[in-house]
Amino acid sequence: MFEGAITHQDFAGHKGTIRTGDVQWMTAGRGIVHSEMPAGDGVSEGLQLWINLSSKDKMIEPRYQELERKDISRAETEDGVEARVIAGEAFGVASPVYTRTPIMYVDFTMRPGSRLHQPVPEGWNAFVYVVDGEGVFGRETATAHHCLVLGSGDGVSVWNRSARPLRFVLAAGQPLGEPVVQHGPFVMNSHAEIQQAMEDYSYGKNGFERAGQWSSSA
Repeated sequence: MFEGAITHQDFAGHKGTIRTGDVQWMTAGRGIVHSEMPAGDGVSEGLQLWINLSSKDKMIEPRYQELERKDISRAETEDGVEARVIAGEAFGVASPVYTRTPIMYVDFTMRPGSRLHQPVPEGWNAFVYVVDGEGVFGRETATAHHCLVLGSGDGVSVWNRSARPLRFVLAAGQPLGEPVVQHGPFVMNSHAEIQQAMEDYSYGKNGFERAGQWSSSA
């Protein structure tokens, strides 16, 4: 959460509130029905990223990992670059979040004039999302709410040439090399698996047994 708070709950009985700076890492697995609603007055702003599971993990039991702001791994350079490591590793600091495939998910804040080169393993898919400010990423300039998909190389070089702080998120992951078929909230490896997932949800089976009787109170 960048700002504000949201309440969440699901049909398995999990519920809570995610506040500014907190992280929720949800693994949907074989399926989960949940709700999210802004908590309190004012603006609620956050970033939600969906990460595909490999075919061998698609039918695992759902699970949550929640980190309060104070528990997120942090590192800072003398040049004025701060990293909040949500998943993976940066500056020699590792996140406590368990991911089923190798992933890097880092929230960077750079002071004016600072520079950064963040390595990304060769062959990984990667992108940058600018949260606030303006920066130079390689040869491209990007401002708030813009996304840059990174090409091949050993990482990304960033320069905050502006007079205000730059905040951006770097997300990268090892490609699964598997077919992807998506329909609504369902992501599987074939059309047949999508049809099966939709049937399971409709008839309340294979993980969705509680879906029909549940309604959110958020």
